[in-house]
Amino acid sequence: MDLFKKIKPTLEQIEAAKAQGIYPYFHALETGQDTEVHMYNRKVIMIGSNNYLGLTSHPEVKAAAIAAVEKYGSGCSGSRFLNGTLDIHIALEQELADFLKKEAVTTFSTGFQSNLGIISAIAGRNDYILCDKENHASIYDACRLSYAKLVRYEHNDMEDLENQLIRIKEADKEDTHGILIVTDGVFSMTGDICNLPEIVRLAKKYGARIMIDDAHGLGVLGAHGRGTAEHFGLEDEVDIYMGTFSKSLASLGGYMAASREVVEYVKHVSRPFIFSASITPASVESARAALRIIRREPERVKALHDISEYMREGLKRLGVDIIESETPIIPIYTYQDEKAFIACKMLLERGVYVNPVISPATPPGQSLLRTSYTATHTKEQMDYAMVAIKEVLEILKNYE
Repeated sequence: MDLFKKIKPTLEQIEAAKAQGIYPYFHALETGQDTEVHMYNRKVIMIGSNNYLGLTSHPEVKAAAIAAVEKYGSGCSGSRFLNGTLDIHIALEQELADFLKKEAVTTFSTGFQSNLGIISAIAGRNDYILCDKENHASIYDACRLSYAKLVRYEHNDMEDLENQLIRIKEADKEDTHGILIVTDGVFSMTGDICNLPEIVRLAKKYGARIMIDDAHGLGVLGAHGRGTAEHFGLEDEVDIYMGTFSKSLASLGGYMAASREVVEYVKHVSRPFIFSASITPASVESARAALRIIRREPERVKALHDISEYMREGLKRLGVDIIESETPIIPIYTYQDEKAFIACKMLLERGVYVNPVISPATPPGQSLLRTSYTATHTKEQMDYAMVAIKEVLEILKNYE
């Protein structure tokens, strides 16, 4: 069979969506990320961004990026392992470790690569990884790269997690295999939070280590924005934090926070870390500037929760069926892929941008509109957006 034969059916689906005018991807923004953006020469309220604390357009963050380019140039021309380490990489890692109350941090070029690099280094062919079924795609790809035995447990189902741990222990009576429980802190599509207290209890009971992907937790959860573990008061109980700079930290890249020994080990054996170019100077310094602002202005975390709760309560008041959560991610089910695409098109025409989410990002038949909010959104923007959502869903109520 021709290798490219598989391409045709996918292209036909793409072209059909474009022909119907409901293709929802690759919309070009004509301005930077903010609560309002310009698309197609018009102003649009952005409720589909991960710019949770509103820092991508902050003057201090932009000035830091510009100054970094002036001093260090546009790139590092090599990996961290060799010539690509700058003094600002080390400064960022030290400042982030201090903020997260961990001994050490190392950075990766992207958030996706962070999971690949951490998990493939920590877990090996003789180990087990217990993975929540709704974990991010990068975690699943990392598990494949590690060659460890992947065991999936039902989403946030602690009884199923314990049953899987029991099976592993029964199969490994000599205790020769390591066990890593890895979960999103905040699940990126539904916005719910992992049951960290139970995960900690089970990890202690069965001798497992814990890794939290806090990409959507940093800057979102905890009084100071330190994430999922701070939210539950369990900062000393998580072995590894992974996170990104592309959300609350208004930049690009990712990180691992852990004990000094674990970080040093990963830095010397992780292929995705060793064989990738380091984060650009502008990305480093914009992340550092964003971190300084988070530490200086923890009230941004409260503002994020307040505006998210305002939108959540407003949607419920209007009769919109939403998934309950404590985070700035508010999903609205359409169940059908095409219905999600049409809703996004209609909302964009009304000046509101949301993201369609379909399988495999959600289970089949669970398509949804993923809306997400920013600390700097206004109530006036939310009032307009929630009414637009209500109107579109009413129009599509009888769509088949």
